[in-house]
Amino acid sequence: MPKVEIYTQPGCPYCVRAISLLQSKDVPFEEIHAPRGSAERETARERSGGGTTVPQIFIGGKAVGGCSELMQLEQDGQLDALLGRG
Repeated sequence: MPKVEIYTQPGCPYCVRAISLLQSKDVPFEEIHAPRGSAERETARERSGGGTTVPQIFIGGKAVGGCSELMQLEQDGQLDALLGRG
């Protein structure tokens, strides 16, 4: 399974929702705390090609977007393939 990384910020409901989806699918992931103004937030922005919101989600090193994009991948039946499950 490719490595899953998610950059988050405390109190972010979209971060909670994205993490909940990953947990419901028993997907191991690394949560990287990236509050506004932190070096981690800047890293997330650079890696994502300019995304300034959280969460920023990476699967196998590839930016997949935020919560909405993750949910759309799941709805479209593409998330499992990205996770190497089908």
